[in-house]
Amino acid sequence: MKFTIERTTLLKTLSHVQSIVEKRNTIPVLSNVRLEALADAISFKATDMDTEITETVDAKIAEKGATTAPAHMLYDIVRKLNDGSEVEIVFPDEKGQLSISSGRSKFSLPTIAVEDFPVISGDELPINFEMKKEDLKDVIDRTQFAVSTEETRYYLNGIYIHAQTEGETKLLRVVATDGHRLACVESPLPTGAEKMSGIIIPRKTVAEIRKLLDDSNSEVITLCLSENKIRFVLKDIVLTSKLIDGTYPDYERVIPTGNNKILQLSAKALQTAVDRVSVVAERTRAIKLITAKNHVVITTSSPELGSALEELEASYDNEALEVGYNFRYLLDILSEIKGDNVELSFSDASSPSIIRDTADSSAIYVLMPMRV
Repeated sequence: MKFTIERTTLLKTLSHVQSIVEKRNTIPVLSNVRLEALADAISFKATDMDTEITETVDAKIAEKGATTAPAHMLYDIVRKLNDGSEVEIVFPDEKGQLSISSGRSKFSLPTIAVEDFPVISGDELPINFEMKKEDLKDVIDRTQFAVSTEETRYYLNGIYIHAQTEGETKLLRVVATDGHRLACVESPLPTGAEKMSGIIIPRKTVAEIRKLLDDSNSEVITLCLSENKIRFVLKDIVLTSKLIDGTYPDYERVIPTGNNKILQLSAKALQTAVDRVSVVAERTRAIKLITAKNHVVITTSSPELGSALEELEASYDNEALEVGYNFRYLLDILSEIKGDNVELSFSDASSPSIIRDTADSSAIYVLMPMRV
């Protein structure tokens, strides 16, 4: 195998594939990236046995062949080469290793036989549909922050996607919750997704596809599904992942239906005020919203750090409430409010609050109160 490739192209590709590879592996070959020189392109592949990425890029091929080499080491070497340089990769070199040459720099890396490299992406995935890149980015951004990191409730360690019918309207609904907050976002159901059952896409896969969407010039993403796998196809990049094997809880039961105390105010003003008050709440993470007629007070206090108070104009005409929140959870939600105004609705101080963008009915957020 022998090929030459531009350093910037190689670095971008290696940054994608190496992020799949875990830092510590009990199986040595899983620390490696698979390189294969084809007729006029290089195929790079990496896996952690749950997720697999394949990316194909153009290169000057002198000799076809394939091998595997340490992913993070290869990435770090290329990252430190001169920008704009050409990189020549040869296998095997005189030592029987993978040779990386650029200018006066030369490295040799150990390899593992390509036959030992596992493949998880060979299955047929019968359900196929397309989504616009911006639509997929949008539903991920508005839900990803609420995914649980608690491993004991593994079925919450991802985003839940399913088809939903409301009257004559067919929707794609994306949900995430960690038990403290819930994000539920809807978008039009893509053609071909009607037969999709509810699936849970793992947190790592969601994070990886979100990074790829930023780097990709593909305007349309193809999603392929089976009962236990999902595949994202972005032109020259294919990301395949196992799905979480579990039952997602009945999240609709968590969304209150009787919240009749409505507070409306500027989303930006509330976000800025909570952010300022949070300086004093950094240790406890607890802030308090105190509602009153046509205004709201955001406050926090700490014996060690002092106190803070912000008063904002608001639309509110109901009984006064004092509701405690984890300020980080509230800021996560407010950062996804794109319209001018935000609406918070309450039943009482100890029940879940609903937060909405007044200009966008496609998303609903639920935030559990915190005892302050």
